[in-house]
Amino acid sequence: MLHNSKLALTFHSLFVVFLLAPLVVVMLVAFTPNGYISYPTNGFSLRWFVAIFEYPAFIRAFWNSLYLGVAAASISALLAVPAALAIVRYSFRGRDALVGLFLSPLMIPHVVLGVAFLSFFSQIGIYGSFWALIAAHVIIVMPYTMRLVMASVFGMDRSAEKAALSLGASQWTMFRRITIPMILPGVAGGWILAFTTSFDELSMTIFVASPSTTTLPVQMYNHIAHTVDPLIASVSTVLIVLTVLFMVLLDRLYGIDKVLIGKG
Repeated sequence: MLHNSKLALTFHSLFVVFLLAPLVVVMLVAFTPNGYISYPTNGFSLRWFVAIFEYPAFIRAFWNSLYLGVAAASISALLAVPAALAIVRYSFRGRDALVGLFLSPLMIPHVVLGVAFLSFFSQIGIYGSFWALIAAHVIIVMPYTMRLVMASVFGMDRSAEKAALSLGASQWTMFRRITIPMILPGVAGGWILAFTTSFDELSMTIFVASPSTTTLPVQMYNHIAHTVDPLIASVSTVLIVLTVLFMVLLDRLYGIDKVLIGKG
């Protein structure tokens, strides 16, 4: 038994190292003083972190990605909650087709979606606008929010709702004070997953974004296509650090286990 435990611990440790090694290498490359990607380096420098501020296009693209991720995740959560409640709690004609419609973006390659959005938005005259980009991202992140919210609704005990109604609470009061708090872990988890998916999306966005709505992944891709320097490593390092800080803050305020595992 002890031997099996040590073997499992060793396997888990190797797996963690396998996952973290590329991130560590990228972060170390970001501190190179050279003008090209190299590791190991002959010293450490903050040259390429300072260089980020010399490229305003990266700063603008970061804020575009942030606004886009928040908007897409929030809209998808607002749509997912009533849709999940209707699908899980009621039986009606076309329910399975509706579920398939919401989850269908998972089965379509994002490159195909990008070409389709490009053609559609061009025909209706909104190509290149930020609203078109938000609409496209809502469609691709909706399945992630829907799945987590549906799981929360499916596992919800409705006795508290029935008790509230029997005591004279209105449907809106019951929904606001009983239903939403009970499914909040699923909604929060879906929002976070939708935000990260939107923030990191490249394959579809590259077809829909315009020069004024370029997101950070698209900007990084364009930069790599024209030059190879450690600037991308420094940008990636900043994103890694911000992600870690966000997860720590989330854990302190709410608890990651409640969001990811769905504990209320």
